[in-house]
Order: sequence, then C-alpha cells, then structure tokens
Amino acid sequence: MSANQETVAVIGAGMVGVSTAIWLQRTGFKVILIDRVGVAGGTSYGNAGILACSAIIPVTTPGFIFKIPKMLFDPDQPLFLRWSYLPKILPWLVKFLSKANLKDMQQITADLHQIMYDSVDQHKQLAQGTGAEDFIKSNQYIHGYDNRDAFLEDLSSWETRKKVGLTYDELSQQELAEHDPALAGKFGFAIRSLTDGHVTDPGEYIKTLASHFKNQGGEIIIDEAVDVPTHEGWAIGVQTANGRTIDANHVVIASGAWSGLLANKLGLKVPLETERGYHVEFVNPNIELKSPVMVSAGKFGINSMNGRMRCAGIVELGGLEAAPSQAPFELLKRQAHTLFPELEYDEVREWMGHRPSTPDSLPLIGALENVPNVWAGFGHQHLGLTGGPKTGLWLAQLISGKTPNEDLSAYRPNRF
Repeated sequence: MSANQETVAVIGAGMVGVSTAIWLQRTGFKVILIDRVGVAGGTSYGNAGILACSAIIPVTTPGFIFKIPKMLFDPDQPLFLRWSYLPKILPWLVKFLSKANLKDMQQITADLHQIMYDSVDQHKQLAQGTGAEDFIKSNQYIHGYDNRDAFLEDLSSWETRKKVGLTYDELSQQELAEHDPALAGKFGFAIRSLTDGHVTDPGEYIKTLASHFKNQGGEIIIDEAVDVPTHEGWAIGVQTANGRTIDANHVVIASGAWSGLLANKLGLKVPLETERGYHVEFVNPNIELKSPVMVSAGKFGINSMNGRMRCAGIVELGGLEAAPSQAPFELLKRQAHTLFPELEYDEVREWMGHRPSTPDSLPLIGALENVPNVWAGFGHQHLGLTGGPKTGLWLAQLISGKTPNEDLSAYRPNRF
C-alpha cells in the first residue's frame, strides 16, 4: 500500500503531535489529528517559549537527592509536592532518583543532546512555508546569576555543554547591561548561551502550524481518544469519547501526560508521571526583554511574548486530577517582583499544565513491540517544545519505512 493511500491518526495536538502530523503529511500520508481540548490546549501553550538546546543536563545530577528536603520545605524553592499524592508517585520517584549518579547523568545528557542540539534549525524546517516562520527567533538565552561564585557552582554543567559543542560566553554585570538595558543591575554575573532560540508566542505558533496542516488537507478532530482497538495484534483505528470510530493504518500517541492511559490499554506499562508546571503572565508590562532569561537562583524562565511577560517554571508533583495550587503562582509573582520591583502591568494571568515525565528523563519514540503500527511520541518532560520537531520528523521517517540516521534505541517505548 503506498503512503498516499494510508491514514495515520495522531492523538495529541501539541508541539509533538502537530510536528508529526506535518511531517507525515509532507511524506504523503493522509493524517487525522485528534485532541481532547484543541490545538496547543495544554503544556505546548503554557511553556516559557524557549528552544532550550542547552537544557541537556537532567535534574538527577549526583547529589540531587540530598537537596530534596530543603527544596520541599522552603517556600521559596521551585519544588512542590501534594503530600496526599506521595503514596501513588513513590514508586516512580524511586526509579527517578536511582538515575542521580554520574554514569546515568552522562548518558541522559548525550541522549537529550541528540534530540535538541539543532532545535532552532529543526523548527525553521518545520515552519518553512507555513506562515509560522516569524515566530521563531535565533538569539541568545541569558542565565542570570547573583555573582560569579554562584556560576562556579554550575561550572561542570556548562563545561559538559561545551564538550558536546554548545557555545556560550560570560557576561559581567556591565556587559549584561549593554546586552539588554532592562537587565541592568539585575544580576552580578551572567552566561549568554549562543545556541538556543525562542518563539514569541508558543500557543499561536503551534496554532499557525496546525492551520497550515488543515489547509493542506489535514483533518483536526476535537474529541478525546479513549481507546485504540486492535485486531490480531494490529491497531485498526481510534475510538473517541463521543462514540466516533476513526479508521487508521497507523496510530501515533502524542498526548503528553495523558499518553500513559492509552499506552496501558495496549499493554505498554509506562512509568509516566506529570510534572505540574506553572506560569504567570504580566499583560502590557513596562519591561520588554531582548532575549529570554533563566533566573538561576529561582530556576524559572522569563520571556517577553507579544505584549506579555511570561514567568514560567516550578515543578509540583501532584498528578493529573488535582486543581492548581496557589503557592506556586505566588512564588512566581514574588520572584518576578523581587527581580523587577519597577514592573508595572495591566493584569496578571495564571496557568498550570502537565509535563509528561519518565524516570530516565527521556521520551518514548518509536513503535510499540506488541502493536507495531502504534507509535509513541511522548514523555519529553519540560522539553517538548524544543524536541517536538525532530521527534515528529523521526516518527514520519519510521512510519514511512525509512531508518533515521540517528540511533533511537535510548528512546524505545518498551525499555521499561
């Protein structure tokens, strides 16, 4: 059967799902994109908008386990836990913390680098001819430190980045002010990462990509995929909450933190958890940043986005069902006002979303062993925007019978 006669149902219309749909469409497949809330309705909307090629060092660095008590009990630290959820997440946490050693850290770093090192170029290739090109910016990403001593505590991570080819330079307080007057006096020392980029509005960017996909003949269905029925070990389509049956020759699961529910029905027991991420947006602010900023002391990012300044970060472990907590919002507001006491704005908007996270910090990419025409494309934790285009390209290559140039064994869905 030729590619243009085959139909692929892609479940999830975030960055990974839309990227996959576009690359499949370009390959010649008929593609149906299915999402329970709509295009960019989840984490792909609410992220910091940073194409973080340099974010290859996992959280689970050696010694991380000893930092957890302070992070949990200090209200100014970016880690929160809903204690009622602890019994459920504990098995996942044990697996996650087992990776906090030098050997695993180095391997995870290499595997993340393979997905993300050329993210800006991958986004440009994806967006070419779609009308979404102008959202992509290739510029610096500032990591602000209180002083040089604070930077030296992170020096090994930056040296690791340099070894794999990521470039950066050091900025004194004066040089930082020359780079961006809005940051004058805000940090004593800074690193300017030269290989990252950002998008000016992630939600609108992905919606523009999806509009192009639809204009090229793609179909978008707003409905919840609740099952992937099979016959003799092969998927035959997708069933939705509204009772619709969508026939397909292949199915891609790219629904973020909700992907594990479908994978489990197909016999793939995935230890997938959600890192609940938060952002606050200051609308019509009197400050506009030249490039995104990571506030190293608070572990949150700031990005100016088309009339808003978005502060995003925080990790809360609390599952998919609980309502947002107020404490993370208040922390982000305090941090923003501490850094910019002169900040003025019209209103504040709050958002919480779910980042899909695996114990080894790596996504699942590829075919399920027991249902080989179902393909995984989820588990990117907080790096789905950065890694989405390449994941989509790889999946389109695999589904069309091609072998990607890269070794994808680290991301195999059945590795757990």
